[in-house]
Amino acid sequence: MRAFRELDRVLRGEPLAGDSTAKQWRSLVGVNILLAVAYGCCMGSFGIFGRAEPEYWQVVASGLKVPMLFLLTLAVTFPSLYVFNTILGTKLPFGKLVRLITSAMSVLNAVLASLGPVVAFFSATTTNYSFILLLNVVVFAVSGMFGVVFLFRMLQRDSGPIEADPDAPIRSRSSVGVVFYIWLVAFGLVGAQMGWVLRPFVGSPFLAFTWFRPREASFFEAVLKSLRQLFGP
Repeated sequence: MRAFRELDRVLRGEPLAGDSTAKQWRSLVGVNILLAVAYGCCMGSFGIFGRAEPEYWQVVASGLKVPMLFLLTLAVTFPSLYVFNTILGTKLPFGKLVRLITSAMSVLNAVLASLGPVVAFFSATTTNYSFILLLNVVVFAVSGMFGVVFLFRMLQRDSGPIEADPDAPIRSRSSVGVVFYIWLVAFGLVGAQMGWVLRPFVGSPFLAFTWFRPREASFFEAVLKSLRQLFGP
């Protein structure tokens, strides 16, 4: 219950204090994983409702893959955030970077999970595979925007000066914004392609269930193809 109380504080715009215990932060990470699993299960529900023969394994696979998607994307992109932070001279402490990202991911995953029932509803009421794919893309995009807005609000109202090396000049908050703008572009691109690598999440009704598909094309080509199929003649 404490973890959900901490999540509630974050959603209300009260980020965890810098002196929060490691146990509290681990609990918040656990809640992030649970929220991602919940959305993944809703995402994979099309495998039950959108096929002639329900495929329950798709729900299990998607429930495992959504948290894996975020963890792997962070593993790939967090080193670049740390390097940008150092090169541009903002020098936010490692602990503060982790707290900022954890809080922003909490908002993202909470929005995802809250929209999960909407995705499950449409999965149960339509058989249009392209529509469901694009719906999930939109949900991820909207959730990501909430996470980004929250992240920059935290940066703007963070009390006190930015902690830096005592021998180095303290840079303006605009430099911090540049660091995160650059990193967010990398995070979005890597996350999109990582989702393509880990596919299927929804499960095509025309293909047999499999945990992973062979490498081909890219996420962006797949989105364009789905748009043509949905709105084309």
